[in-house]
Amino acid sequence: MPPDGSAPRVNIIEKSDEEIRAMADPLWRDLLKSSNEGKYGEFVRKFAKSLALSMNEIVVNHQFANSELARNLDESADYLGIIRRGEHVTVLYRQRSTKKPGEWLGRLVLGYEDGEVRIFAASIF
Repeated sequence: MPPDGSAPRVNIIEKSDEEIRAMADPLWRDLLKSSNEGKYGEFVRKFAKSLALSMNEIVVNHQFANSELARNLDESADYLGIIRRGEHVTVLYRQRSTKKPGEWLGRLVLGYEDGEVRIFAASIF
């Protein structure tokens, strides 16, 4: 424990690939499920405070309502790899749609906030 009595600072990049995947895969599945169902509250539940505050609920709900891709993501994704940088890791997935042909790159950026693993960015492109 540091001399000031605070909890030791944890950096996610020090975790093994297996440990990171054990955290990332369920978070990615939850994002896919809540996106398909259009549930904004569930979608942002594990977001870092800075990301949650920067998101506009009206815009996100509009995206859920009007994006065929965002509402029809295949709930299985292929893990591609992990990139470590600073205090965050980026976990990459091959993502498919149940309605649109082709493949997309899924990106999930994780790090610690207040001692918990949080989502700092998530996208499909």
